[in-house]
Amino acid sequence: MVGFRLVFGLLLLAALACFGAGLFKRDPRWHRLGAVILKWTLIAALGFFAVLIVQRLLGH
Repeated sequence: MVGFRLVFGLLLLAALACFGAGLFKRDPRWHRLGAVILKWTLIAALGFFAVLIVQRLLGH
C-alpha cells in the first residue's frame, strides 16, 4: 500500500511537472505527455482500487 502511494504520488508529480514545462516552454508536446501520464496513472489507480474492493467482497 505504501509503495502504491509512493508511485502514485511520483506519477502525479511527473504529470504536474510536464504541465508546468508546457506552460513555461509553450510546447504542446509537454501538455500531451502530462495528459498521457495523468490518464494512465488514473487508470492504474482505478484498477488498484477495483482489486481492493473485490478482495474485500470475497473476504480475503
